[in-house]
Amino acid sequence: MSLDSRTKTRLPAPGFSRRRRHAEEQAISYLMQQGVENPGVISLAAGLVDTGSLPVAETREVVANLLADEERGREVLQYGTTQGNERLRRRLVDHLARLEGCGADELGIDADQVILTTGSQQFLSLVADVLLDPGDICLVAAPTYFVFLGVLNGLGACTIPVATDDDGMCTDALEAELARLEADDRLDRVKLIYLVSYYENPSGVSLSAERRGKVVEIARRWSKHHRLMVLEDAAYRELRYDGPILPSIWGTDESRESVILAQTFSKSFAPGLRVGYGVVPPELLDAICDRKGNEDFGSANFNQHVLATVMESGLYVPHVEKVRAAYRAKRDVMLAALDEHFDGLADVTWVRPHGGLYVWASLPSHVETGFDSRLFHQAVQVEGVMYVPGELCYGGDESERPRHQMRLSFGVEDAADIREGIRRLSNAVRAVL
Repeated sequence: MSLDSRTKTRLPAPGFSRRRRHAEEQAISYLMQQGVENPGVISLAAGLVDTGSLPVAETREVVANLLADEERGREVLQYGTTQGNERLRRRLVDHLARLEGCGADELGIDADQVILTTGSQQFLSLVADVLLDPGDICLVAAPTYFVFLGVLNGLGACTIPVATDDDGMCTDALEAELARLEADDRLDRVKLIYLVSYYENPSGVSLSAERRGKVVEIARRWSKHHRLMVLEDAAYRELRYDGPILPSIWGTDESRESVILAQTFSKSFAPGLRVGYGVVPPELLDAICDRKGNEDFGSANFNQHVLATVMESGLYVPHVEKVRAAYRAKRDVMLAALDEHFDGLADVTWVRPHGGLYVWASLPSHVETGFDSRLFHQAVQVEGVMYVPGELCYGGDESERPRHQMRLSFGVEDAADIREGIRRLSNAVRAVL
């Protein structure tokens, strides 16, 4: 057969799985594409961390220490275990006790209930994978972390949004939703309640102290067909700048049976290490480790040793203080710029977060912010500034999602670009209004 005749023969498309079809057209891919295609754009969309705060000197010191001894160097460069390096898992029990304000012996867990993952994103994905079948239900805040919504969609799960206010997910609304699902004979499909508990991505809101214990109580009471689990995503826990010090949802669950806790060092130390971890009830440990074993039989052993050494050397806590100071200043710059450039615009509001990396803004209800909207085109193509459309951050029926909100990140840009980005965004909004 000649080359010409071969090139004219077209085979059918590959037989993609249902999971692949569910995962099509992820918003994160589109946002990254826009950033590449518009290099002069100021990104208030990227959830990246502040480049200047990355711990180069600390990491250089630790890596040199790890590789100074040849035998130890070989150990840290070898494969690790599926559950993760025991040395770091022990350090994380102490770390969690410090965050919870108690002794390690008071936590009610040990290192065997800690799983190390490639960032907390992998842990969230593993939890969803072992708990949710297609058609199963996960209750989520409205709005919530849109990348995890993509994970749930990829599994064919059903996401049901629960109303929120300035104190986070409304527990009365959560209770009412569970009652509605029971009346519809669907309670047996509810497996998970997902909450970003501190300075939520995208809203910047934290679940109030009073509601944290209430969520656990509701989950236990509605565990009528199987245990209803609460997945607490505490990715931004250590990025607190002011406001109340809040207990974790996990800490309010005295039984340690109903809450799965996910945390990460991507925001507080360095995302390039990709070290996250989860704390799980014993019954879930084997299921998650088995699933992880099928994927990678263990996240990067070397990176885990780096972080363990950072924590043992006393380098971690001072670095977190530097990170907080840097982000606090950038948050204040963004809020001041919003005050200045959006002054006088009716029905334009924004949340003033006590921590995290995001400011959640709402425009008049008739002003759409989506990728196909006039505002997104005006912002990106004309003014040169990008944001995350708020509609991406809602579960449930697409036709019922609010379309007039946006997530603004102050994480990666410097102060001057944050101010300029907000000025450009206000120009785009005024042009549309």
